[in-house]
Amino acid sequence: MSSISQLITPHIKDLGGFSARRSLPHDNRLMVGPFIFFDHLGPAIFPPGKGVDVRPHPHINLATVTYLFEGVLLHRDSLGNVQEIHPGAVNWMTAGRGIVHSERSPESDRLKESTLHAIQTWVALSETSEETEPWFEHYPIEDIPTWTENGVAIALIAGSAWGRTSPVKILSPTIYLDLSFAPGAKLTLPADYSERAVYSVTQGLFIDGEELEQHRLAILSANSLVTISANTQARCVVVGGEPVGDRYQWWNFVSSRKERIEQAKHDWQENRFEQVPEEKEFIPLPENAFK
Repeated sequence: MSSISQLITPHIKDLGGFSARRSLPHDNRLMVGPFIFFDHLGPAIFPPGKGVDVRPHPHINLATVTYLFEGVLLHRDSLGNVQEIHPGAVNWMTAGRGIVHSERSPESDRLKESTLHAIQTWVALSETSEETEPWFEHYPIEDIPTWTENGVAIALIAGSAWGRTSPVKILSPTIYLDLSFAPGAKLTLPADYSERAVYSVTQGLFIDGEELEQHRLAILSANSLVTISANTQARCVVVGGEPVGDRYQWWNFVSSRKERIEQAKHDWQENRFEQVPEEKEFIPLPENAFK
């Protein structure tokens, strides 16, 4: 019996100047644990004078998690937070009842050729947390638990594993790992969470001996010990946790209630969200939003 219950090939999304491989939501899989959105950004190379410019846009009832492999992003939000994120650090923004943010390349990066390589995820909030007050936390790389085991460099981005716990504040049981393998290294994932998935950032990875093609999200069988191995220098991330229940997702909005998403559409259309200080641009509501 295969340790992989489902294998997802990402859709390629154009984000304006660079592309993303979007594994979640997918045609036949909306979530893994609380994770309802999974983008692998880049690696994208920008010439001098160019960079990422994601204009202010809204979110509700979810948390966004930004984790960089390479490059720098500048986060600004409607709470007044301004934060650069660098590789290995964690930006966790909980939208709750509503937040607006932008993501851009800082001016220092635009003076030279730059690269962006990142994973961006959304975590659906539990029903009791959906309408919490919005908040933002930045965790520098020094705060993230990291160690090496059997030739595997482990970063515990969020949750608990192997007796360690990340300081990243979570609102439901969640696991998020960054794993870098030396050639011939292997690691057995504990079956602590009912839903888990492995995303192959690089080639050279195997799950219980079964080769995992690069840029695939492998949904693991429930309640099973699974061994990940590599025959070359390789990298993957693991996401998962416990399900939070059914969710609706439309554009940048996620909620357990359809009517809440409709309200958020109207609120953005009518400029009722708080604005990001010093930002004049915004992403308008998609056309035909109310049809």
